[in-house]
Amino acid sequence: MTAFEDLLRFVERETTFASSYYDDDYLDRRISARMRRCGTETYEAYLDVLRDDEDERAELLDTLSVNVTQFFRDTKVWTALRDVLLEAAEETRSLNVWSAACADGREPYSIAMLALDAGIPARRIDILATDIDEDALARARAGRYESTRTADIREQLDFLDDPGAYVDKDGDRGFVVADHVKDLVTFERHDLITDDPKSGFDVVACRNVCIYIDKQYKRPILDTVSASVKTGGHLVLGQTETLPGEVKERFEAADPRIRVYRRQPED
Repeated sequence: MTAFEDLLRFVERETTFASSYYDDDYLDRRISARMRRCGTETYEAYLDVLRDDEDERAELLDTLSVNVTQFFRDTKVWTALRDVLLEAAEETRSLNVWSAACADGREPYSIAMLALDAGIPARRIDILATDIDEDALARARAGRYESTRTADIREQLDFLDDPGAYVDKDGDRGFVVADHVKDLVTFERHDLITDDPKSGFDVVACRNVCIYIDKQYKRPILDTVSASVKTGGHLVLGQTETLPGEVKERFEAADPRIRVYRRQPED
């Protein structure tokens, strides 16, 4: 067993992170970033740090989790998604949306804000947001976000017609999602690889998840999310992600440029 494999076994045993699901190159990049922060040059030395430092284990878990996100990332996608939500709202009384692998909650809150901003009544919106990381879910439920040098929350919300209606100021640089937006989102833990699919969703968003996952686990994830979309509903993937052949047969490309697919009736 290599030192890298030994380190990964420790991480999987001592944290909630299932390292075996992820691509080794992705894991190595994230672990190496933490090693540089700690001033360690070998996997063995970093493993010694992890054994002794609970805080560093938490920092590594946060780094390894796929939680790089922001509000309304890529406006082309969100412009198309607005149309998808409006179309679905015309066809159903209750708009059911699943944000899969929601990280710190910015995606499901963005969906909630977008639906409200588009004029869909709150009583008709029901959003489920799931992730495998309990710490990320706790942060998501809190709904507090701060601007940094690279992520200005105010600028991200400018995509909306009335951004001030959906957040409250929290300090000089921070915002907290308003209660009437939080009320539209339910957070729960779900493993896209091992847990069962959901059912009956008008829209399922699973964006930029498979690009980090080991090849053998991509198909189970795509099977799970695709099976959760009702007939006529939409599946939204990341722009570099595609559906494998057998899964793709269940869908038509509603907007192939940004990976929006519509579920077709069964034969």
